[in-house]
Amino acid sequence: MTGPEVLDIARQGIWTLILIAAPPMVVGLLVGVVIALFQALTQIQEMTLVFVPKILAIFLTLLVTLPFMGQVLDAYTNRLAELIVGGG
Repeated sequence: MTGPEVLDIARQGIWTLILIAAPPMVVGLLVGVVIALFQALTQIQEMTLVFVPKILAIFLTLLVTLPFMGQVLDAYTNRLAELIVGGG
């Protein structure tokens, strides 16, 4: 296995990580900004108001995007398995 092939595998691994992690992180960010804006406007400083909606939104996002995440991981794992079986 040559250097460019290793870099290609690493690049695909990083891209896979970004594709899998992006949806819940973006939803968590958006919900956090909305909650912070709501707290700033109403001056409610309740800590559970920050965490509970974020947890619920991220959980729902994971439920919705789980098939997509599985497909991305399956494709990456199959490519790695083919490279291992093929000897690099």
